[in-house]
Amino acid sequence: MCGIVGYVGGKEAYPILISGLKRLEYRGYDSAGIAVLSPDGLAVRKCKGRVSDLEAHVNGTPMPGTTGIGHTRWATHGEPNDVNAHPHVSANGDLALIHNGIIENYAPLKEELISRGYRFKSETDTEVLVHLIDDIQRKEGTDLPESVRLALENVVGAYAIVVMDRKHPGMLVAARKSSPLVIGIGEEGDHYLASDATPIVEHTRNVVYMEDGEIAILDKEHGLRIRNIKNQEKHPSIQALEIQLEALEKGGFEHFMLKEIYEQPRSIRDSMRGRLNLAQSDIVLGGIKDYEKRMVNAKRILIVACGTSWHAGMVGEYLFEEFARIPVEVEYASEFRYRNPVINEEDIVIAISQSGETADTLAAIELAKGRGATIIGICNVVGSSIARVTHAGSYTHAGPEIGVASTKAFTAQVTLLTLMALMIGHRKGTINGAKFQQLLMELDAIPAKVERVLKTEAQVKYISEIYKDARNALYLGRGYSFPVALEGALKLKEISYIHAEGYPAAEMKHGPIALIDEEMPVIVIATQGASYEKVVSNIQEVKARKGKVIAIVTEGDTVVKGIADHVIEIPDTADALVPLLAVVPLQLFSYHVAVMRGCNVDQPRNLAKSVTVE
Repeated sequence: MCGIVGYVGGKEAYPILISGLKRLEYRGYDSAGIAVLSPDGLAVRKCKGRVSDLEAHVNGTPMPGTTGIGHTRWATHGEPNDVNAHPHVSANGDLALIHNGIIENYAPLKEELISRGYRFKSETDTEVLVHLIDDIQRKEGTDLPESVRLALENVVGAYAIVVMDRKHPGMLVAARKSSPLVIGIGEEGDHYLASDATPIVEHTRNVVYMEDGEIAILDKEHGLRIRNIKNQEKHPSIQALEIQLEALEKGGFEHFMLKEIYEQPRSIRDSMRGRLNLAQSDIVLGGIKDYEKRMVNAKRILIVACGTSWHAGMVGEYLFEEFARIPVEVEYASEFRYRNPVINEEDIVIAISQSGETADTLAAIELAKGRGATIIGICNVVGSSIARVTHAGSYTHAGPEIGVASTKAFTAQVTLLTLMALMIGHRKGTINGAKFQQLLMELDAIPAKVERVLKTEAQVKYISEIYKDARNALYLGRGYSFPVALEGALKLKEISYIHAEGYPAAEMKHGPIALIDEEMPVIVIATQGASYEKVVSNIQEVKARKGKVIAIVTEGDTVVKGIADHVIEIPDTADALVPLLAVVPLQLFSYHVAVMRGCNVDQPRNLAKSVTVE
């Protein structure tokens, strides 16, 4: 949630900040704002709407200065409007602050500050924090870094903040707890700050990932200093970014989502690169090598995730149970820690998150770690919180995903879960050699088969035109295809705002069949496999009630083609790998329906990419 950007150095801050906000807008787009410190004072511009609205609001008005901060908001406390937009400014106009997170004890802090004469203009918890820092400065006479540290000692909650002070020109103070912040170290004393590395990569590849409880002082004259909340000096570890700037551009596509759908042959291949060895008939996952034995001997695996990652985890459940013969439970991370789950020291917990910053998933990890479980992470972002707090794990190598609705993240996660399950099964001896080799060959062929599926786009677009005005949709699948039905329904809801539900195909008779009529599109994954005949029967039940059936079938299918209203063919593959192919036409269908309905595909309403608050 919320995008933070900051700059201090020798260049004009405004162009750097506005460019950075555009890169970060997928993290929230309810409102946006910028504050720049110049010799004449503190200039603040903010407004409801997107970064383009902020640019129009500034409208060529000069904002000179070489120190500044910017923010794009996903609203938590207070509705999206001009007043609640960040930055927030202290009463005397000296301080400006931006914030990602939630201050849980803002109400008592606010009451105390009101009793001391402070007046509040906004409904946000963030304004409480800027007044608290100001109050400490007044009472204690401390400088900005110490005032921030003392204020945070009184704060309960999650935060990433950046503060600047008119009395301390050439300085930014940043702090984080449970919300990400990255520092970029440029040339000639330039320093950059952002919620993730995407705004930084065009300026420098040298970064420091801030740890929880750290406070950073970025000073034009004295460079970078980091201390913790206890005022102990820390020594930052500088890392090199691997992101390519081209990956952050649309590359000729109309939307990031469509680009990312088309990137899946590459992202799946990259997720297997160096891990799947056909010549030696082996899988090696270096990131979890030290924990292989524990995984082989595990009596139970718990998978915790949210949203699309949860659907990938459900595919993982089928994979681990079939190939490794280990019982698996897939949990919503947001519910996991609130129901006092049974966790044993022998358990393996696999935490899945595209961003590696999902707040609920991080909280679930901390709970499981506290009870002695081994935590394996699967995420896409190097240096993210989940990558740091887990015992071991693997990166998906999908590359930056800018579209808010995940596409390539899902297939990359499923690819990695497939590699894990096959590897553990092979080590345990629960897959025989011939079957293992066959599955490796099938998996190696998936990127090329995804490319073939992408060639159905024109057909999917034609079908989308027919159903773009539907009010409801039902997605059905069995076995490995059930999680795909859930993911297809989520995509349609997210970006087209059509109500859609995913169900196991057999469960249709236990309620949803009552909804079916001639206006209800029913999307069915009906590929060849163990449950094919059963799914055909489900399709016939839909047609008997005049429902409209869109079926995803295996190439060459003739049975479903004779029943369904529309069929989209995908190449034949093993049952366990069907999700990697079947999800692609569902992604394309959601995309084209949303475009035809005039929806903002990359930035759907009320959503943000990285959910860093609970």
